[in-house]
Formats: sequence, structure tokens, C-alpha cells
Amino acid sequence: MAAGIYPNTPKYDSYDVVIVGGAIYGASISWWLTEMSGFDGRILVVERDASYALCSTVHTNSCIRQQFSRPINIHISQFGAEFVNNFKDFMGNDERVPDLVLQNFGYLYLADTPEFAQTLETVQRLQVSEGAGTRHMSAAELAAQYPFYQLDDILAANHNTLNEGYFDGGTLFDWWKKSGRERGVEYIENEVVALGCSAAGDRVETVTLKSGEVLTCGVVVNASGPRAAQTAAMAGIDIPVEPRKRYTYIFAAEHPLDCDLPLTIDPSGVHFRSDGQYYMAGSPPEPEDDVAVLPDDFIADHSLWENKVWPAIANRVPQFEAIKLVNSWVGHYAYNTFDQNAVIGRHPRVGNFIFANGFSGHGLQQSPALGRGVAELITYSEYRSLDLASFGFDRIENNESFDEKAVI
Repeated sequence: MAAGIYPNTPKYDSYDVVIVGGAIYGASISWWLTEMSGFDGRILVVERDASYALCSTVHTNSCIRQQFSRPINIHISQFGAEFVNNFKDFMGNDERVPDLVLQNFGYLYLADTPEFAQTLETVQRLQVSEGAGTRHMSAAELAAQYPFYQLDDILAANHNTLNEGYFDGGTLFDWWKKSGRERGVEYIENEVVALGCSAAGDRVETVTLKSGEVLTCGVVVNASGPRAAQTAAMAGIDIPVEPRKRYTYIFAAEHPLDCDLPLTIDPSGVHFRSDGQYYMAGSPPEPEDDVAVLPDDFIADHSLWENKVWPAIANRVPQFEAIKLVNSWVGHYAYNTFDQNAVIGRHPRVGNFIFANGFSGHGLQQSPALGRGVAELITYSEYRSLDLASFGFDRIENNESFDEKAVI
């Protein structure tokens, strides 16, 4: 989307809902609000950069999985897969809307220790009990199905090809924005620089824009991605969400595989999968470098590919010893340092301040269900489709971790 496509100035001086951030969650929540029976309020989405050049959404790898360690995260992704598979239906059967295709080659987790193999077996049983199609596989079973892997150090694996893989997340994002705007959602290219709270500190009363306008509001939604802590601080709230770098690489193989490559999570921390005629790999920085960065820090560590990513790929798939790097980029996770799970819902004291933060790399795949949930909360003061109470901010204040172990 080109810069300047949104106006800079809001049409009104009062809104029922002001959403701070117009990337995937600003788009999802605002679109879902237009779907809610009984909601007819004004919605303003404030996006600081309408080009979206540096936002997490455009740097996503557009993957979805059901291999989580928490039942609610499994259910969230199951609805995400339902939404993708029935995208046109959900978008009102608009003839302009394309079908989305979910490429179901699945995630493949590899275990190289008895402890991790046992963990995979435990979570596989949980996932199957919640309706996922995850298989727990021995190294021999994996070798029989995918003979191109080098498995000398691998004891077991989990794999699921049922509603698990990747899809065109950009199309989903674009149509939420387009459809929402056609239904009356107002987007502006501006920046929220201050939130004015009541004397009692129990609600946000005003939103101040960088251009000087001061708006009154009914509800404020923090959908600021890696900048979530900065937005929360304007309301006097601390939230443990920070930007963390994640690297993506596109490579070509001199000797391509004769079948799709599952999204393979190697014990090294490197993951890789098919991506059309190419392959995609991803990696966090080295552990000592995986720390908070500034929201505008997208400086790449070019040694990571040579020293970590390429060696891990070539070790796991010897056929990939001859590969050529085609493209690469740095993106940010909005990383919840507390328990790597989303923070969703109202603040317990600032009652009209709503979180949609801390997705720790799961944001795009969770956006259909969590956007719907936030819209339900705003409209009906309760969750009606999935109970998202476990993601509430109060767990952070009470130091009650709701951790998600399956984080890549």
C-alpha cells in the first residue's frame, strides 16, 4: 500500500473506538466490529505509516499451525484455518474477494533429546484430544516418509498436515482493510502521542494526535505491535512486550526436492520450508543477541546466514548443500517476555483500555479469532465465540504465567 492513501486528519472529534495501530490487528478488530450485530459506532484506526514498510505484518511468513501446548491456542488456530479455508464466505461472498489456499504440508518438530521427544509425545496427545491431526513419529517412520532428511541425531518428531501450513496473509490483510473502509471504518495516517486519563485514572478520555487534534473516545485499543509498551505507557500502564528481531531467508536449491518440504523446526532453532519454486528459512538471532531492540532497528546480521542458518539446513537436508540465497529481511516479533502468549482484553483498572498485544510471532495466524474476540468484548462486554479470559492482563499483575511452550 502506497504512502498517502489514508488522509492525515480525522473526520470527527469523537469516536466510539480508537484503534492505535493499523496493521493486522487494527484491520482485524475494526473489520470484525462491522460484523457485530448491535454495533454501530464510529471507528478510527490510527496508523503511523500507511506504507506499512516496517510493520511486523508485512514481514510475516504467513504460517498457521495447531501444534501448541495450550488448548485455547489450538482452538484459536483451528478457527484461523476455518477462516482461511472459507475466506470468501466470511467476506460476504463478495465476487471481488479471491479464495485463499492453505498449503497443508504442516509443521515438523524434530527432537534430538529424550526429554524433548517426551514433550512432543505429550503435546501430541493433547493436540489430538482437541481435534488436531498431529502425528508422533519415530525417526524410522520419518525417514520412510521423507528420506531426504539426515536423522542421525533425531529421536522423534511431530507432524500435522491437517489445516497446518502457510497461506497468503497479505491478501487477508488487504481485504480486511478494504472491506472495513467500505463499511465505514476510518483509517488515518497519523500517530497517537498522548492519552488523557480521567482524574481517577480509571478510563482514557482523550487521544492526542501528532498533528495536534485531541479526540474524545469511548474505547482505546492498543494494536501497536512491537510498540505496544509505548502506547500502554501513555495510559500509565506497563506491559512486558518488546521488539525482538527475527530473520527470514529465501533460497534456491541447485537440486530441489521432489516433494513439498514441511516447515521443519530443527533443534538448532533454524526452521525452513517450501515456498513456491524456492525455499524459506527463518531464525532468531544467536541467544546472546536475542534481546529487545528499538522499534526502528532492522539492521541485519549478515553473518547469521553463513554461520548458523545455511549450515543447519545443509546438515538436516544434505541435498541442500548447494543453495543460493535469493532474498532476506529482518522483521520484529512483538515479544511477550512474561510468558510468550497474547495479552488480550481490558485493563483491570483503566476499563476502556483494551490490549491486543504480545503475540510473540503468532499474530497473523491468531488474528481471525482474536480480532473477533476483541470485537465481541467491545460490543457485548464478553467473549462469545472463544473464551479468551486466560489472556487477560491481570495474569501479569498477579504473576500467574500462562506460558506457551511451542514458540519458534
